[in-house]
Amino acid sequence: MKKTIIFDLGGVLIDWNPRHLYRKIFVDQEEMEFFLSQICTPDWNAQMDRGYPFKTAIRELTDQYPEYALQIQAFFERWEEMIVGSFPETVKILEEIKRAGYPLAGLSNWSGETLPRVAHHFEFLAWLDPLVVSGEVEMVKPDPEIFQYLLKMIQRDPGECIFIDDIEINIQTAEELGFEPIHFVSPIQLRSRLAELGILVNNQI
Repeated sequence: MKKTIIFDLGGVLIDWNPRHLYRKIFVDQEEMEFFLSQICTPDWNAQMDRGYPFKTAIRELTDQYPEYALQIQAFFERWEEMIVGSFPETVKILEEIKRAGYPLAGLSNWSGETLPRVAHHFEFLAWLDPLVVSGEVEMVKPDPEIFQYLLKMIQRDPGECIFIDDIEINIQTAEELGFEPIHFVSPIQLRSRLAELGILVNNQI
């Protein structure tokens, strides 16, 4: 039986980055970086990836930083502007794997409130079956529980799966659980590593 190949979304297939939005909002890049590292931080955003309501999180943060109220509210109100599309080279690899008959799945840290707002733009999301979204199941990577949840859904052992992610700590957990992990760096690197593992993909991007 062919291995199941599991893809992360943001940073691998979809170009999500809050800077795509906040470069439009902040004139001063240093202030933008301060805002994203000290106010709307990755840890703050991770709450929503776990299922915490955006409305509540934004109210709490604007109470704490009223001088940045508009910028904080934009994190949800203008969230779509954090995405500038997909990574075409990675999507092409995904399509080749699909055509070769490998089972595909998705495992992503993403708010259940926001992904539905853009999912219709990405046809390839329908190829990932199942697509486990952290905000919908209220579990997040790198916690082992969400990996176990996916394995139960697809009824496979970790050794029967290849897991692709751009975040090192997620890769570490997957490896500890017995997955074949690929730390995504670039489409070229991904294609090369898949070829080493015997996955049928073309040599050209």
